[in-house]
Amino acid sequence: MFNFKLILNVLGILLIALSTLMLIPTLFDLINSNQTWVSFFISSLVCLGFGISIFLSTRGDGEESKLTTKDAFLLTTASWLVIALFGAIPFYISDFEFSFTDAIFESMSGVTTTGSTIITDLEAMTGGLLIWRSLLQWLGGIGIIVMAISILPVLQVGGMQVFRTESSDTSDKILPRTAQVASAVLTIYISLTSICAFGYWLFGMGVFDAVNHSMTTIATGGFSTKSGSIGAFNSAGIDYVSSIFMILASLPILIYLQIYKGKISNFFKDQQIITFLMIILLSCSLVIFYLWFYDIKDISDAIRHGVFNVISIITGTGYSTDNYNLWGAFPIYLLFFGMFIGGCAGSTTCGIKVFRFQILFETARNQIKKILHPHGVFISHYNNKKLSDDIVTSVMSFFFIFILSFIVITLLLSTTQLDFITSLSAAATSLANVGPGLGSTIGPEGNFSGIPFGAKWVLIFAMLIGRLELFTVLVLVMPQFWKK
Repeated sequence: MFNFKLILNVLGILLIALSTLMLIPTLFDLINSNQTWVSFFISSLVCLGFGISIFLSTRGDGEESKLTTKDAFLLTTASWLVIALFGAIPFYISDFEFSFTDAIFESMSGVTTTGSTIITDLEAMTGGLLIWRSLLQWLGGIGIIVMAISILPVLQVGGMQVFRTESSDTSDKILPRTAQVASAVLTIYISLTSICAFGYWLFGMGVFDAVNHSMTTIATGGFSTKSGSIGAFNSAGIDYVSSIFMILASLPILIYLQIYKGKISNFFKDQQIITFLMIILLSCSLVIFYLWFYDIKDISDAIRHGVFNVISIITGTGYSTDNYNLWGAFPIYLLFFGMFIGGCAGSTTCGIKVFRFQILFETARNQIKKILHPHGVFISHYNNKKLSDDIVTSVMSFFFIFILSFIVITLLLSTTQLDFITSLSAAATSLANVGPGLGSTIGPEGNFSGIPFGAKWVLIFAMLIGRLELFTVLVLVMPQFWKK
């Protein structure tokens, strides 16, 4: 019924790759005489041992290298769980006394590119741990792009089939297509990260901070090397560089490949990109005007902090340069609802995604036309292509499940004695993989260290299902999934 041999084989390869990545913080801490190099070295050996054992015991002869749709669902969720679990080992066995729950929380927040943290003093962490947090987000960012381009369209999750191409119409082509996509994506991803790091360095960041922040910026993850996030550098230049690259990371990554091939017109023809940029422009303009009109900021600070924090929240990056809890009601409400938007499909962002709002709007508009003209025939389109009924149904189902999940998570968090604002914003920020929430506890100047044990596990699950587009995980709890 399931090709467990192939699924385990892929997981073994992932663990071998993860163990290799752990050597980076190992060497960094060893060179800098930080004792946490031992933690990373042991963790690397554990990952390598499990990875090689699983890989060698599940090698096939090539006849079993096909994934069914059910296999793809199971492999996708298992991959994120395995990376989060083994990625937590360096935190757990380090000298910084992470509890098992906190280690899993930090690792899951990293690999899902959420950016929520339980660490109260980042400056006290060793360089290796800071690098590891950044690497987890960078790895999660490229992973979600590959999944969104090559796997989710085949699985028809949440309307993602609208991006399906002729080369990915069948599930038995998932692995070959994934390998092809990963190669192109990795090249673009590394290029964006490198340019971003250079931009940060150019405007005053040290090499260490620039490299770390470039990884978490392009992953739209938001982990920082400073407790004060990007605001700790107090540089307008760094703020604007970060804003630019958060936007670039929120666009479909393959659009850069098309631009490279000379198809620049595709950028301006993509409804999703244009709509996303218009949302950013309008939201930034409204917040800037509000901050200036009510004398909360002078015009230069209103532009600088308004642009940065609006982009950071809408793209789900989660950096901060100012305590937006003090800005007044309107910016807070706008940022709260902005958490749900996200960026474009095929990018590192999460949330509901712009294309789903477009499809919902198109469907609603045609429904209104149908009411006015009962005998008329109205066909929904997206990017000049006809939308089939199954795509519209998938998007509407996703939207319903997202809102329902948000309500359930909020209620579950409220049972752990969290206040209303904290419960509401924690549910939103975890499900949309944004990072910071609202209020004094988990707001831009707070963190998640003080929330109850049970709430952390609720948020760990919320981060996972939010990152994997809900259905990819929730389908596994259906009894029918496990039947022949």
